Amino acid sequence: MKNWVYLLAAILLLSFSASVQAQGSAPKKVENENVLTARSVDVQPVRAATEDPNYSIGADDMLSIDVWKEPEISRTLPVRPDGKISLPLLNDVQAAGKTPTELASEIVEKLREVLVSPQVTVIVTQINSQRIYILGEVARAGAYPLLPNMTVLQALSSAGGFTQFANLKKIYLMRTENGRQEMLPFNYKEVISGHKPEENTRLKAGDTIVVP
Repeated sequence: MKNWVYLLAAILLLSFSASVQAQGSAPKKVENENVLTARSVDVQPVRAATEDPNYSIGADDMLSIDVWKEPEISRTLPVRPDGKISLPLLNDVQAAGKTPTELASEIVEKLREVLVSPQVTVIVTQINSQRIYILGEVARAGAYPLLPNMTVLQALSSAGGFTQFANLKKIYLMRTENGRQEMLPFNYKEVISGHKPEENTRLKAGDTIVVP
């Protein structure tokens, strides 16, 4: 009889121990879930399309304008074709031709009439005003955004490759400077083999690459 009593007590003790362990581990699981949830909603910072402090904003560029503690005014918007932007509490503001810092300073001056000590940050998130053009025997001819330090070879890679009729030795770059048009040769095979790296010219806005 005593053996049965001891056996029953042992079973009850094991059951109680398992219950305590389960209860002790439950909060840890919830805590981990909370950590994952918190990480999943982290706000990603706005990424600038260019870090050049002297970049001149142009029409169609996308701007992120942040007015500190004023979410009703802060927004992301494109520069209109006339070179201006519109913000709440302000009339049209000229953006094209200014650097992000210059535009931020002008917005601050205008906001001082309605806000106390406004703080404004302007970031160019997309560069759409500066374009280059690729024509001829490529998969996707057309206009492309000019990326910082973009070269002829990099631009051609954006066009999806060449057609079977492309003359890779006779590619050329058309550029207009000071009212005069230049034609700069680009021999694709020589450039990728490392023989004529000087032909892999750094592009400027308005350049046209022709693949005959």
